[in-house]
Amino acid sequence: MAPKLFIIGATGYIGGDAFYALYDAHPEYDYTLLVRSQSRADVVTKAYPDAKNIHFVFGNLDSADVISKAAADADLVLHAGNSADDQPSTKAIVDGLAKGHSAGNPGVYIHISGTGLLTWYDDKNKRFGQPPLADQTYNDYDGVERLVSGMPEDALHRDVDLIVLNAAADHPDSLRTAIVAPPTIYGRGRGPSNQRSVQVPGMAEYLLKKGYAPIAEGSGETIWDNVYVRDLSALLVSLVESGLDPEQRDNTAGNKAPGGIFGTHAYYFAIARTHKWSDVAKQLAASAVEQGFLESAEAKNEPFDVLIAKDSPGNQGTNQTWAANSHGEPVRAAKLLGWKPTGPSLDATIPSDLAEEAKRLGITGK
Repeated sequence: MAPKLFIIGATGYIGGDAFYALYDAHPEYDYTLLVRSQSRADVVTKAYPDAKNIHFVFGNLDSADVISKAAADADLVLHAGNSADDQPSTKAIVDGLAKGHSAGNPGVYIHISGTGLLTWYDDKNKRFGQPPLADQTYNDYDGVERLVSGMPEDALHRDVDLIVLNAAADHPDSLRTAIVAPPTIYGRGRGPSNQRSVQVPGMAEYLLKKGYAPIAEGSGETIWDNVYVRDLSALLVSLVESGLDPEQRDNTAGNKAPGGIFGTHAYYFAIARTHKWSDVAKQLAASAVEQGFLESAEAKNEPFDVLIAKDSPGNQGTNQTWAANSHGEPVRAAKLLGWKPTGPSLDATIPSDLAEEAKRLGITGK
């Protein structure tokens, strides 16, 4: 009997690319997707016209009964639909998996969070536009206990992370969990609907509308990690395969640090490389001129209050990330799953990402 997967977010950027990679690797799986409407289901059906094993349930992230039932019926749940910040859907998944599974048949939950969690210190202390401090680097294996029990409860994404972490602790026999935290994701997605990321396209939008690329006023040394969207999907495919393999599924390492593939300490940084936002701004500005989208452009300091103003291009939440540090050491995925990012660097994709954003805005180059 084919494994049953329940996926939330298959029409989104992360979930859409992950579903593409999963279906490409495992067309034999049985997939159930949460979508908001029949028109959204039609978008998926059009992208996979020959598929006989893609099913739909209808609702939104507040449809607790729908989500809980689908989770109970599934062998594995992948949540990538605003998963990092949505409590109701996460609670419904945990509820359904706990009700529908047992020690003899554990359910698996792969939850997408984000390394925005790591910006908490800069956000709290208003260190915007400053370089990272020595203790602002986090490790997802040897230092995983800090991520599990040492983060402030008001840190970004932490409220939802705690739902997953507590579920793993409360249901050690019937539930297997893993939290995957991607940083800046770049590259065009392969999903059936949204193929646009957020942070780099947002800065490209800012540049194209204002004529300059913003550097959060300060040192210009603010850093984030990054990952190519297809490398992230490759990690998720590996985790799904592990979750459907009884031996790997039950590798929780006793639910103690540093933990196993799943369990209370299964916290994965999906990180390939690190960048300075000031460098990204300069590269975007240079590429805008080279491609003829702007006659001249530069990267220049932007006061924080202007960067996050309601009338600034992009949105306040995304723009604020350019001003705070998020840096982690990714050990777990390589050590336990053999994950090795192979995609192009963020630098290499900036011209194409900028061109896509110009196209979206109706701006033509030379």
